[in-house]
Amino acid sequence: MIILKLTGTQSIGIKAPIVKEGDDLASIVTNSVLEAAESSGLEIENGDVIGVTEAVVARTQGNYATVEQLAKDVRSKFPGGEAAVLFPILSRNRFAIMLKGIAMGLDKVYLILSYPSDEVGNQIITWEQIDEAGVNPYKDVLTEEEFRKAFGENTKHLWTGVDYIEYYKSLGDNIEVIFANHSRAALQFTKHVLTADIHSRHRTKKTLKAAGAETVYGLDDLLSAPVDGSGFNPDFGILGANKATEDRIKLFPKDCDIFVNDVQKQMKERTGKQVEVLVYGDGAFKDPVAGIWELADPVVSPGYTKGLEGTPNELKLKYLADNEFKDLEGDELQDALRESIKNKEDVSGKMVSQGTTPRRYVDLIGSLCDLTSGSGDKGTPIILVKNYFDNYATE
Repeated sequence: MIILKLTGTQSIGIKAPIVKEGDDLASIVTNSVLEAAESSGLEIENGDVIGVTEAVVARTQGNYATVEQLAKDVRSKFPGGEAAVLFPILSRNRFAIMLKGIAMGLDKVYLILSYPSDEVGNQIITWEQIDEAGVNPYKDVLTEEEFRKAFGENTKHLWTGVDYIEYYKSLGDNIEVIFANHSRAALQFTKHVLTADIHSRHRTKKTLKAAGAETVYGLDDLLSAPVDGSGFNPDFGILGANKATEDRIKLFPKDCDIFVNDVQKQMKERTGKQVEVLVYGDGAFKDPVAGIWELADPVVSPGYTKGLEGTPNELKLKYLADNEFKDLEGDELQDALRESIKNKEDVSGKMVSQGTTPRRYVDLIGSLCDLTSGSGDKGTPIILVKNYFDNYATE
Protein backbone atom coordinates (compact mmCIF):
# COMPACT_ATOMS: atom_id res chain seq x y z
CA MET A 1 0.00 0.00 0.00
CA ILE A 2 1.37 3.42 -0.99
CA ILE A 3 1.29 5.96 1.84
CA LEU A 4 1.30 9.54 0.59
CA LYS A 5 2.45 12.56 2.54
CA LEU A 6 -0.50 14.54 3.82
CA THR A 7 1.44 17.75 4.50
CA GLY A 8 3.11 20.10 2.06
CA THR A 9 5.60 22.90 2.43
CA GLN A 10 6.39 24.08 5.95
CA SER A 11 8.26 27.31 6.69
CA ILE A 12 9.55 27.45 10.25
CA GLY A 13 11.22 30.38 11.98
CA ILE A 14 14.31 29.41 13.99
CA LYS A 15 15.36 31.58 16.91
CA ALA A 16 19.07 32.25 17.25
CA PRO A 17 21.48 34.15 19.49
CA ILE A 18 22.16 37.82 18.72
CA VAL A 19 25.30 37.73 16.60
CA LYS A 20 28.15 40.20 16.38
CA GLU A 21 31.11 40.87 14.15
CA GLY A 22 33.54 37.97 13.93
CA ASP A 23 31.13 35.27 15.11
CA ASP A 24 31.25 31.89 13.37
CA LEU A 25 27.82 32.26 11.80
CA ALA A 26 27.88 28.97 9.90
CA SER A 27 28.29 27.05 13.17
CA ILE A 28 25.67 29.21 14.92
CA VAL A 29 23.17 28.51 12.13
CA THR A 30 23.90 24.79 12.14
CA ASN A 31 23.57 24.52 15.92
CA SER A 32 20.41 26.63 16.01
CA VAL A 33 18.66 24.54 13.34
CA LEU A 34 19.60 21.22 14.96
CA GLU A 35 18.62 22.36 18.46
CA ALA A 36 15.28 23.71 17.21
CA ALA A 37 14.59 20.52 15.26
CA GLU A 38 15.30 18.37 18.29
CA SER A 39 13.15 20.46 20.61
CA SER A 40 10.24 20.44 18.12
CA GLY A 41 10.48 16.78 17.14
CA LEU A 42 11.48 17.60 13.56
CA GLU A 43 13.72 15.43 11.42
CA ILE A 44 16.24 17.00 9.08
CA GLU A 45 15.70 15.47 5.64
CA ASN A 46 17.35 15.57 2.25
CA GLY A 47 16.04 18.57 0.34
CA ASP A 48 15.29 20.71 3.40
CA VAL A 49 16.22 24.36 2.87
CA ILE A 50 17.86 26.67 5.40
CA GLY A 51 17.46 30.40 4.83
CA VAL A 52 19.55 32.98 6.66
CA THR A 53 18.70 36.67 6.55
CA GLU A 54 21.32 38.89 4.93
CA ALA A 55 21.38 41.19 7.97
CA VAL A 56 23.10 38.68 10.26
CA VAL A 57 25.52 37.62 7.52
CA ALA A 58 26.60 41.23 6.98
CA ARG A 59 26.81 41.82 10.74
CA THR A 60 29.16 38.92 11.38
CA GLN A 61 31.25 40.00 8.38
CA GLY A 62 31.54 43.49 9.84
CA ASN A 63 30.44 44.87 6.50
CA TYR A 64 29.83 48.45 7.61
CA ALA A 65 30.86 51.89 6.44
CA THR A 66 30.53 55.38 7.89
CA VAL A 67 28.86 58.26 6.09
CA GLU A 68 32.28 59.97 6.02
CA GLN A 69 33.77 57.00 4.14
CA LEU A 70 30.86 57.09 1.70
CA ALA A 71 31.33 60.85 1.27
CA LYS A 72 35.00 60.36 0.44
CA ASP A 73 34.12 57.84 -2.27
CA VAL A 74 31.51 60.24 -3.70
CA ARG A 75 34.09 63.08 -3.81
CA SER A 76 36.54 60.87 -5.68
CA LYS A 77 33.96 60.02 -8.32
CA PHE A 78 32.53 63.53 -8.71
CA PRO A 79 35.57 65.82 -8.33
CA GLY A 80 33.62 68.75 -9.79
CA GLY A 81 31.50 68.78 -6.64
CA GLU A 82 28.04 68.47 -8.18
CA ALA A 83 25.75 65.65 -9.29
CA ALA A 84 22.15 64.82 -10.00
CA VAL A 85 21.00 61.99 -7.75
CA LEU A 86 18.42 60.25 -9.85
CA PHE A 87 15.31 58.27 -8.83
CA PRO A 88 16.04 57.18 -5.24
CA ILE A 89 13.48 55.26 -3.23
CA LEU A 90 11.70 57.00 -0.36
CA SER A 91 12.99 55.31 2.76
CA ARG A 92 14.32 56.40 6.15
CA ASN A 93 16.01 53.04 6.62
CA ARG A 94 17.30 52.54 3.10
CA PHE A 95 18.17 55.76 1.31
CA ALA A 96 18.22 58.58 3.86
CA ILE A 97 21.51 57.48 5.41
CA MET A 98 23.02 57.17 1.91
CA LEU A 99 21.81 60.65 0.91
CA LYS A 100 23.42 62.05 4.04
CA GLY A 101 26.81 60.69 2.96
CA ILE A 102 26.29 61.67 -0.69
CA ALA A 103 25.42 65.25 0.27
CA MET A 104 28.53 65.42 2.49
CA GLY A 105 30.66 64.51 -0.52
CA LEU A 106 29.23 67.15 -2.87
CA ASP A 107 28.80 70.91 -3.01
CA LYS A 108 25.52 70.67 -4.93
CA VAL A 109 22.95 67.88 -5.16
CA TYR A 110 20.09 67.93 -7.65
CA LEU A 111 17.81 65.33 -6.10
CA ILE A 112 15.44 64.08 -8.81
CA LEU A 113 12.42 62.22 -7.46
CA SER A 114 10.05 60.21 -9.64
CA TYR A 115 6.33 60.87 -9.22
CA PRO A 116 3.64 59.95 -8.22
CA SER A 117 5.71 57.22 -6.56
CA ASP A 118 9.23 55.85 -6.34
CA GLU A 119 10.49 52.68 -7.97
CA VAL A 120 9.06 50.39 -5.31
CA GLY A 121 5.67 52.11 -5.02
CA ASN A 122 6.05 54.61 -2.16
CA GLN A 123 3.74 57.47 -3.13
CA ILE A 124 4.37 61.20 -2.84
CA ILE A 125 1.03 61.97 -4.49
CA THR A 126 -1.66 59.92 -6.23
CA TRP A 127 -2.46 59.33 -9.88
CA GLU A 128 -5.79 61.03 -9.25
CA GLN A 129 -3.96 64.20 -8.24
CA ILE A 130 -1.94 64.07 -11.44
CA ASP A 131 -5.11 63.68 -13.49
CA GLU A 132 -6.74 66.63 -11.71
CA ALA A 133 -3.68 68.88 -12.09
CA GLY A 134 -3.36 68.18 -15.81
CA VAL A 135 0.32 67.34 -15.42
CA ASN A 136 2.00 64.98 -17.90
CA PRO A 137 4.20 62.73 -15.71
CA TYR A 138 5.93 61.22 -18.75
CA LYS A 139 7.15 64.62 -19.94
CA ASP A 140 6.92 67.36 -17.32
CA VAL A 141 9.97 68.25 -15.23
CA LEU A 142 8.95 70.23 -12.15
CA THR A 143 10.84 72.33 -9.64
CA GLU A 144 9.71 71.95 -6.04
CA GLU A 145 7.84 75.24 -6.30
CA GLU A 146 6.01 74.05 -9.43
CA PHE A 147 5.30 70.70 -7.81
CA ARG A 148 3.79 72.32 -4.71
CA LYS A 149 1.73 74.68 -6.85
CA ALA A 150 0.30 71.76 -8.81
CA PHE A 151 -0.24 69.32 -5.93
CA GLY A 152 -0.30 71.30 -2.70
CA GLU A 153 1.62 71.00 0.54
CA ASN A 154 0.30 67.64 1.73
CA THR A 155 2.84 65.16 0.38
CA LYS A 156 3.11 62.91 3.42
CA HIS A 157 3.57 59.19 2.89
CA LEU A 158 0.32 57.27 3.33
CA TRP A 159 1.72 54.77 5.85
CA THR A 160 4.64 56.48 7.59
CA GLY A 161 3.27 60.03 7.67
CA VAL A 162 6.70 61.30 6.60
CA ASP A 163 7.03 64.11 4.07
CA TYR A 164 10.03 62.72 2.21
CA ILE A 165 10.52 65.93 0.24
CA GLU A 166 11.13 67.91 3.42
CA TYR A 167 12.97 65.06 5.11
CA TYR A 168 15.43 64.53 2.28
CA LYS A 169 16.09 68.28 2.00
CA SER A 170 16.91 68.36 5.71
CA LEU A 171 19.82 65.97 5.17
CA GLY A 172 21.95 68.64 3.51
CA ASP A 173 21.71 72.38 2.88
CA ASN A 174 23.02 71.77 -0.64
CA ILE A 175 20.06 69.65 -1.81
CA GLU A 176 17.63 70.93 -4.44
CA VAL A 177 14.60 68.75 -5.17
CA ILE A 178 13.28 68.26 -8.70
CA PHE A 179 10.54 65.97 -10.03
CA ALA A 180 10.79 63.99 -13.26
CA ASN A 181 10.23 60.53 -14.67
CA HIS A 182 12.76 60.33 -17.50
CA SER A 183 16.46 60.05 -16.80
CA ARG A 184 17.52 62.62 -19.42
CA ALA A 185 15.88 65.31 -17.27
CA ALA A 186 18.98 65.22 -15.07
CA LEU A 187 21.06 66.66 -17.91
CA GLN A 188 19.08 69.91 -17.76
CA PHE A 189 20.88 70.60 -14.49
CA THR A 190 24.26 68.86 -14.71
CA LYS A 191 26.24 66.44 -16.86
CA HIS A 192 27.24 64.44 -13.80
CA VAL A 193 24.74 61.86 -12.56
CA LEU A 194 24.50 59.32 -9.76
CA THR A 195 21.69 56.90 -10.57
CA ALA A 196 19.95 55.76 -7.39
CA ASP A 197 17.44 53.41 -8.98
CA ILE A 198 17.75 49.71 -8.25
CA HIS A 199 16.30 47.33 -10.81
CA SER A 200 16.36 49.73 -13.77
CA ARG A 201 19.88 51.02 -13.12
CA HIS A 202 21.62 49.39 -16.10
CA ARG A 203 19.17 50.89 -18.60
CA THR A 204 19.33 54.27 -16.85
CA LYS A 205 23.13 54.39 -17.07
CA LYS A 206 23.06 53.41 -20.74
CA THR A 207 20.42 56.04 -21.55
CA LEU A 208 22.33 58.81 -19.78
CA LYS A 209 25.63 58.01 -21.49
CA ALA A 210 23.92 57.98 -24.89
CA ALA A 211 22.32 61.35 -24.09
CA GLY A 212 25.66 63.04 -23.38
CA ALA A 213 26.27 62.66 -19.66
CA GLU A 214 29.94 63.15 -18.81
CA THR A 215 29.95 61.23 -15.53
CA VAL A 216 27.59 58.37 -14.72
CA TYR A 217 27.77 56.19 -11.63
CA GLY A 218 25.19 54.13 -9.75
CA LEU A 219 24.77 53.21 -6.11
CA ASP A 220 26.35 49.89 -7.10
CA ASP A 221 29.57 51.80 -7.90
CA LEU A 222 29.86 53.40 -4.46
CA LEU A 223 31.86 51.46 -1.84
CA SER A 224 32.40 48.67 -4.34
CA ALA A 225 35.92 48.65 -2.88
CA PRO A 226 37.07 49.61 0.63
CA VAL A 227 37.58 53.28 1.48
CA ASP A 228 39.82 53.95 4.49
CA GLY A 229 39.18 50.42 5.77
CA SER A 230 35.42 50.50 5.25
CA GLY A 231 33.21 47.58 4.41
CA PHE A 232 32.34 47.18 0.76
CA ASN A 233 30.45 45.06 -1.73
CA PRO A 234 32.16 44.38 -5.08
CA ASP A 235 28.91 43.34 -6.77
CA PHE A 236 26.33 45.79 -5.43
CA GLY A 237 28.16 48.70 -3.79
CA ILE A 238 25.66 50.36 -1.44
CA LEU A 239 22.63 48.79 -3.10
CA GLY A 240 20.86 46.69 -0.48
CA ALA A 241 22.47 48.69 2.33
CA ASN A 242 20.50 50.15 5.19
CA LYS A 243 20.89 52.28 8.28
CA ALA A 244 22.85 50.86 11.22
CA THR A 245 23.23 54.08 13.25
CA GLU A 246 22.85 57.78 12.48
CA ASP A 247 26.32 57.78 10.92
CA ARG A 248 26.92 54.17 9.91
CA ILE A 249 25.66 52.02 7.03
CA LYS A 250 25.31 48.24 6.98
CA LEU A 251 26.15 46.97 3.51
CA PHE A 252 24.68 44.00 1.68
CA PRO A 253 26.77 40.92 2.56
CA LYS A 254 29.52 39.65 0.28
CA ASP A 255 31.10 36.20 -0.21
CA CYS A 256 27.75 34.56 0.50
CA ASP A 257 28.61 31.49 -1.58
CA ILE A 258 31.38 30.64 0.87
CA PHE A 259 28.98 30.96 3.79
CA VAL A 260 26.12 28.85 2.36
CA ASN A 261 28.48 26.06 1.30
CA ASP A 262 29.98 26.02 4.79
CA VAL A 263 26.53 25.61 6.39
CA GLN A 264 25.64 22.87 3.90
CA LYS A 265 28.90 21.04 4.69
CA GLN A 266 28.40 21.26 8.46
CA MET A 267 24.82 19.99 8.19
CA LYS A 268 25.99 17.07 6.06
CA GLU A 269 28.66 16.19 8.62
CA ARG A 270 26.24 16.44 11.55
CA THR A 271 23.17 14.77 10.02
CA GLY A 272 24.25 12.90 6.89
CA LYS A 273 21.56 14.82 4.98
CA GLN A 274 21.99 17.05 1.94
CA VAL A 275 20.22 20.33 2.70
CA GLU A 276 20.20 23.46 0.58
CA VAL A 277 21.10 26.88 1.97
CA LEU A 278 20.47 30.45 0.86
CA VAL A 279 21.00 33.97 2.15
CA TYR A 280 17.86 36.07 1.66
CA GLY A 281 17.06 39.75 1.74
CA ASP A 282 13.82 41.41 0.69
CA GLY A 283 11.19 39.10 -0.70
CA ALA A 284 9.78 39.83 -4.15
CA PHE A 285 6.15 40.65 -3.42
CA LYS A 286 3.80 43.61 -3.60
CA ASP A 287 1.49 44.97 -0.92
CA PRO A 288 -2.03 44.85 -2.39
CA VAL A 289 -3.28 47.85 -0.36
CA ALA A 290 -0.38 50.31 -0.34
CA GLY A 291 0.94 49.20 -3.73
CA ILE A 292 4.47 49.02 -2.32
CA TRP A 293 6.80 46.59 -4.04
CA GLU A 294 8.89 45.04 -1.28
CA LEU A 295 12.09 44.35 -3.24
CA ALA A 296 14.41 47.23 -2.31
CA ASP A 297 17.43 44.91 -2.42
CA PRO A 298 19.15 44.33 -5.78
CA VAL A 299 18.36 40.60 -5.58
CA VAL A 300 16.30 38.36 -3.31
CA SER A 301 19.26 36.10 -2.63
CA PRO A 302 22.93 37.11 -2.90
CA GLY A 303 24.12 33.55 -2.34
CA TYR A 304 22.77 30.00 -2.46
CA THR A 305 23.88 26.39 -2.88
CA LYS A 306 23.77 24.75 -6.32
CA GLY A 307 20.68 22.69 -5.57
CA LEU A 308 18.60 25.87 -5.58
CA GLU A 309 19.44 26.80 -9.15
CA GLY A 310 16.69 26.69 -11.74
CA THR A 311 12.90 26.97 -11.78
CA PRO A 312 10.12 24.56 -10.76
CA ASN A 313 8.85 22.05 -13.31
CA GLU A 314 5.22 21.88 -12.27
CA LEU A 315 1.97 20.69 -13.76
CA LYS A 316 -1.21 22.69 -13.34
CA LEU A 317 -3.43 20.26 -11.44
CA LYS A 318 -6.65 22.19 -11.85
CA TYR A 319 -6.10 22.36 -15.62
CA LEU A 320 -5.66 18.59 -15.79
CA ALA A 321 -8.66 17.99 -13.53
CA ASP A 322 -10.87 20.28 -15.62
CA ASN A 323 -9.70 19.03 -19.03
CA GLU A 324 -7.79 15.77 -19.47
CA PHE A 325 -9.40 14.03 -16.51
CA LYS A 326 -12.74 15.82 -16.37
CA ASP A 327 -14.66 12.52 -16.51
CA LEU A 328 -12.80 11.00 -13.55
CA GLU A 329 -13.72 11.26 -9.88
CA GLY A 330 -12.48 10.20 -6.44
CA ASP A 331 -9.54 7.81 -6.22
CA GLU A 332 -9.46 7.35 -9.97
CA LEU A 333 -8.94 11.10 -10.49
CA GLN A 334 -6.31 11.31 -7.75
CA ASP A 335 -4.40 8.34 -9.16
CA ALA A 336 -4.43 9.84 -12.65
CA LEU A 337 -3.12 13.17 -11.37
CA ARG A 338 -0.36 11.51 -9.37
CA GLU A 339 0.68 9.38 -12.32
CA SER A 340 0.92 12.49 -14.51
CA ILE A 341 3.10 14.19 -11.91
CA LYS A 342 5.41 11.19 -11.65
CA ASN A 343 5.88 11.12 -15.40
CA LYS A 344 5.71 14.90 -15.87
CA GLU A 345 3.95 14.26 -19.14
CA ASP A 346 1.78 16.58 -21.17
CA VAL A 347 -0.89 13.98 -21.86
CA SER A 348 -2.67 16.05 -24.54
CA GLY A 349 0.24 17.82 -26.20
CA LYS A 350 -1.03 21.06 -24.69
CA MET A 351 0.48 23.25 -21.99
CA VAL A 352 -0.67 21.55 -18.79
CA SER A 353 1.18 24.10 -16.64
CA GLN A 354 -1.01 26.94 -17.86
CA GLY A 355 -1.23 29.74 -15.31
CA THR A 356 1.87 28.63 -13.39
CA THR A 357 4.21 31.59 -13.80
CA PRO A 358 7.84 30.43 -13.97
CA ARG A 359 9.99 31.87 -11.19
CA ARG A 360 13.41 30.95 -9.85
CA TYR A 361 13.61 28.73 -6.79
CA VAL A 362 15.77 31.28 -4.95
CA ASP A 363 13.23 34.06 -5.50
CA LEU A 364 10.30 31.91 -4.42
CA ILE A 365 11.99 30.43 -1.37
CA GLY A 366 13.71 33.69 -0.44
CA SER A 367 10.36 35.48 -0.48
CA LEU A 368 8.84 32.73 1.64
CA CYS A 369 11.68 33.11 4.14
CA ASP A 370 11.30 36.89 4.28
CA LEU A 371 7.56 36.64 4.90
CA THR A 372 8.18 34.09 7.65
CA SER A 373 10.93 35.96 9.48
CA GLY A 374 9.44 39.44 9.12
CA SER A 375 11.50 42.56 9.78
CA GLY A 376 10.57 43.30 13.37
CA ASP A 377 10.99 41.51 16.67
CA LYS A 378 10.22 37.89 15.80
CA GLY A 379 13.85 37.01 16.46
CA THR A 380 13.97 34.31 13.79
CA PRO A 381 16.80 35.24 11.39
CA ILE A 382 17.00 31.59 10.28
CA ILE A 383 14.23 29.79 8.43
CA LEU A 384 13.89 26.03 7.96
CA VAL A 385 11.78 25.14 4.93
CA LYS A 386 10.62 21.54 4.70
CA ASN A 387 8.91 19.62 1.89
CA TYR A 388 9.38 22.43 -0.60
CA PHE A 389 10.30 20.07 -3.42
CA ASP A 390 7.46 17.63 -2.65
CA ASN A 391 4.35 17.44 -4.78
CA TYR A 392 0.94 15.79 -4.80
CA ALA A 393 2.51 12.43 -5.64
CA THR A 394 5.22 12.43 -2.97
CA GLU A 395 5.13 9.25 -0.87
